[in-house]
Amino acid sequence: PSPLMDSGNCVAMISSDAERTFVSWPGAESVLSLDMMAPVAVAPGDWVFTSGYTLSYPKSRDALTDWIEALPANIPFVFDPTPVISDIPRSILSRVLARTTWLSCNTREAAEIAGPGDVEGLAARLLGDHCPQAAGVIIRSGAKGCHVRLAHGSAQTIAGFKVNAVDTNGAGDTHIGAFVSALARGTPPFEAARYANAAAAISVTRHGGSSAPTNREIQTFLSHAADPSGAGRTQKANA
Repeated sequence: PSPLMDSGNCVAMISSDAERTFVSWPGAESVLSLDMMAPVAVAPGDWVFTSGYTLSYPKSRDALTDWIEALPANIPFVFDPTPVISDIPRSILSRVLARTTWLSCNTREAAEIAGPGDVEGLAARLLGDHCPQAAGVIIRSGAKGCHVRLAHGSAQTIAGFKVNAVDTNGAGDTHIGAFVSALARGTPPFEAARYANAAAAISVTRHGGSSAPTNREIQTFLSHAADPSGAGRTQKANA
């Protein structure tokens, strides 16, 4: 909590093709200090996630980066640079990537970090040149699903599920959250990515940003799912 100001506002506008546009104005979330972060206790077994939005704000990025770097070595750290990646200073981005355990991003964001190329090459360069401590990277590639590459070199493209999308708002967050929850339960990464694809598929069939399904809903979806297909609009959720 901040004693200084209220939280900012974000208005999400959903078009007829289920895509979203945001109009936002920052508030308390854009001003952060290490003193404010002090009450955030991290215990063994926890996972820490940060999005690029907080790192894009001049009055919050330094404190958050310092806090991330001070995390215990045994705490997994997951990072999503988000579409505002170009607003994050390269020096800050490099420090955060150096501490990242899992990087989740879309193809445009991956190219912003590692330069142009196909998804296989991007994933390899992200791990080799930018995320030295990472266990792996996951690149969300629209209708193609998501591509997962592990630090030891194995990689798979995990196809998505065809559904009738009505609202993609919050689907990327759903994908990351489901992926991390599966990993935290000991699910292997490629299987966790399929689980996340299913969660995002369910999410885009629902209106509103808070549309993540429960574990039971995801398991039911997977048990009834036909062969995954990269066609359709599901993986817009993972963009």
